[in-house]
Amino acid sequence: MKRTSRDIRTANRYEVLRQIIAESPTSRQELATATGLSLATVATLVGELLDLGMLTEVGFEDSAGGRPRGLLAVDASGGALIGVDIAETYVRVELFDLTLNVLARAAADMRPGESRPEQVVEQVASAVDAVVTEAGPGATRVLGVGVSVPGQVDRDTGIAEYAPNWDWHDVPLLDLLAERLRHPIHLDNPLRACTVAELWFGAARGRGDAVVVNLGTGVGAGLALGGGLHRGVSNSAGEWGHTTLVLDGRPCHCGNHGCVETYVGAPGIMLNLRESGPDSPLLRPGDQTATIDALARGVAAGDPVAVEVVRDTARYLGAGIAALVNLLNPEVVVLSSWVAAALGEPLLRDVREAVARHALQRPLAATEIVLSPVPGDPVCLGAATFALEGALDAAGLRPVNGAAAGRRSVPAEPVPAGPVTVQPVTVGSAPVKGRAAPLS
Repeated sequence: MKRTSRDIRTANRYEVLRQIIAESPTSRQELATATGLSLATVATLVGELLDLGMLTEVGFEDSAGGRPRGLLAVDASGGALIGVDIAETYVRVELFDLTLNVLARAAADMRPGESRPEQVVEQVASAVDAVVTEAGPGATRVLGVGVSVPGQVDRDTGIAEYAPNWDWHDVPLLDLLAERLRHPIHLDNPLRACTVAELWFGAARGRGDAVVVNLGTGVGAGLALGGGLHRGVSNSAGEWGHTTLVLDGRPCHCGNHGCVETYVGAPGIMLNLRESGPDSPLLRPGDQTATIDALARGVAAGDPVAVEVVRDTARYLGAGIAALVNLLNPEVVVLSSWVAAALGEPLLRDVREAVARHALQRPLAATEIVLSPVPGDPVCLGAATFALEGALDAAGLRPVNGAAAGRRSVPAEPVPAGPVTVQPVTVGSAPVKGRAAPLS
């Protein structure tokens, strides 16, 4: 699709703000060098961001001669961003200031049988209300809500087209959320959110080509190619979890058999455990999180069943990652999301060994395989950047309308939601900053 001049201006405004968040304080001259934009263009964009209240002048840098350069920083109080991570077993919501410091967190469990769209929407709305209340004055100007939902998403129409683990088909999720939330909404999926988080603050920062393997209930591979997020022609790139790993293998929710997800997603790992130790006390039927946590503790304690299950899981995962290494030749493969975080270094070690057995030597030699270093929930962080991008896009439109602004209507009667837990946050605890990657 050909980009319009407005698209390019929004992208440049976004890139300038990203650089300032990553390298604050900084000068207009440094921004021009980092972004490749002309100094005149940077000066114009900075002026716009100052007018929007997103930036502030913070003095001048020391000069050995000549005119001192003015320094810029993000105005943390210039607005708030909300990131929402909807997963098959939980909803997490985080509220950030404009420097992407977390101001408030809330979470709710998603119990089996509670995945109807209206139930999910009510959980999200309750958690959003909780973080706004918790943040208090810090949330007086919410610029937008970025929402990550599993499966295939049309981010332009706001439709969750297909979520196999919930059997969702063509759910008008943005419209449903807009009935309960009073802020602009921007919808995408966890593959994109995790990848953006890694590009901004994680292992993909400064890398040309990266793969972010999302390991949760579902499985996928977010792609950063040429230094930017790769979405594919229909925003469907990265559905690696539904590629065939074992011919005529385990049935998958998507309707096929032998998909990667059925062997390395949380339910698949539980099945691996059931097959290796049917009577193992590590297995917590119906509770993915408790089983994965018990498995991690078992590996740490040297439980032979736990060690065998993680090794078998890593064999499947390594074979699948080897195909990505051979196909894409990335600089880094990042293991992300809650399953990877729980199983940690033992899983990483076994995956590296498995990939080495299956990948071609030349691409493998150029690829590093690591655990995600992004603290907290990378999906919430990535989703918040979608809200930031949407806010900058909306700033170029008067009046703001449609999906880019988050459509609003009269709130509907709420569906009773489960308990939402507000999690304490130490204000000022932010992701480690570094030079941001180029905009996709």
